Amino acid sequence: MINEQIRDKEVRLIGSDGEQLGIMSAKEAMFKAQEAGLDLVKIAPQAKPPVCKIIDYGKYRYELARKEKEAKKKQKTIDVKEVRLSPNIDTNDLNTKVNAARKFLSKGDRVKVTLRFRGREMAHMASSKHVLDDFAEQLADVATVEKAPKVEGRSMTMFLTEKR
Repeated sequence: MINEQIRDKEVRLIGSDGEQLGIMSAKEAMFKAQEAGLDLVKIAPQAKPPVCKIIDYGKYRYELARKEKEAKKKQKTIDVKEVRLSPNIDTNDLNTKVNAARKFLSKGDRVKVTLRFRGREMAHMASSKHVLDDFAEQLADVATVEKAPKVEGRSMTMFLTEKR
């Protein structure tokens, strides 16, 4: 709330340079803000009495937007990369997939390892769990298993994240 929108009887006023001006009526505070050529902005409405500050509102909004943008810039998004395997994968192929997953993990992404079953492979789902276990074991130095292998329809999935 700014200027005429402030309808409280009494407010605690803070000056433009940060000094406390004490508790006064909202009209008196508004008059002091106009005298300084600035805006009266309510910064703590839940306080008793509410806290108002004499500041340039446009500059205040600009500073808030800039701080928000800066915080967004520093924020890192975590992507989920997927590595697909089949139950009858050979060791060299598995090593290639492990290296791909290692690269994803080093970039800070989560890795979803999917073991896909087709046709008759569905009959041997339980015996194929060792493929995912081997995969996790080879990445044990850089990754931890976030979600253990779980069967969902025709596939078995597991999530890995970078060790902290």
